[in-house]
Amino acid sequence: MMKQVKLLSGQGIEALELIDAAIPDPAPGEAVVRIKAATLNYRDLIIAKGLFPGLAKEPDVIPVSCAAGEVVAVGEGVTRVKTGDRVVPIFSISWLSGTQSDGAMLGGPIDGVATQYAAFNAEGLTHLPDQLSDLEAATLPCAALTSWSALTAFRPTQPDEWILAQGTGGVSIAALQLAKKMGVKVAITSSSDAKLARARSYGADVTVNYRTSANWVEEIREAIGGNNIANVIDTVGGTQFDDNISLMLEGGQNSSIGMLGSEFSWAKESPGVNNVPIGVGNREQHEAMTDFIVEHDIKPVVDVVYDLARIQDAYRHLESGQFFGKVAVSLL
Repeated sequence: MMKQVKLLSGQGIEALELIDAAIPDPAPGEAVVRIKAATLNYRDLIIAKGLFPGLAKEPDVIPVSCAAGEVVAVGEGVTRVKTGDRVVPIFSISWLSGTQSDGAMLGGPIDGVATQYAAFNAEGLTHLPDQLSDLEAATLPCAALTSWSALTAFRPTQPDEWILAQGTGGVSIAALQLAKKMGVKVAITSSSDAKLARARSYGADVTVNYRTSANWVEEIREAIGGNNIANVIDTVGGTQFDDNISLMLEGGQNSSIGMLGSEFSWAKESPGVNNVPIGVGNREQHEAMTDFIVEHDIKPVVDVVYDLARIQDAYRHLESGQFFGKVAVSLL
């Protein structure tokens, strides 16, 4: 038997329940992974609270999409991985290449990784390099890959260009770390001076407290020498879209990712700017990102770790916003 979390979809954090469950056997084409570490995303709160109806299977789901672990069994026909391999399941487990996911995303439409053992389509597993710990690797499938896609998939950001990252959560801090290794200059906003100080320690070139600034947009514009933002890592959503556009150069990209402040900005338009919804990424992109992270010795940021039995507390910590980088869960 193993420990596993079930969520009554859309019923809130209190509907997360730790249960005992049988360890699965692999079907043909599957591998069973002993999951050791997981990390939370804002998407997990959206699913728990039912903020985006239809995002999760009903009546319940094993939540959480991002994890790392070790293969303990393989089914008939599996050649991609073997017992003992350290692996990371990709976010959209069957999206191996191309531009469109089939919608089978962990921790929502299909069961996720808040479980000590899980069976996955073996083709959706990526090998975990020795240079990354399980906790570090568990930050990659959603937050880091979303940032990687924003920076590389549509309008590749060029050295010496400027990006704007909103906030200091997992997506924005991953974007900061990746962009700096690409030779890109980064402006970042937060309501916390302490978090901005940490962002500067990771290389942020310009930091602005949007809560205490008289006009954070003008402060950024002055600091970067005009309307020079090439790419906005837009985790806030529609309420800040016009401000984002006002800072951008002609042909820049608003990478529409989140809804921390309002509805998603996916459908918004502005002349001279590409507004691109970012749908995380596929296995090829995940592997390219992992290679880049290892090559440039990037250490993903995990701020706090909770035991699986305290997963409700982990969700509440995520909900509070009082974290920097990622909130993690240990499944050991």
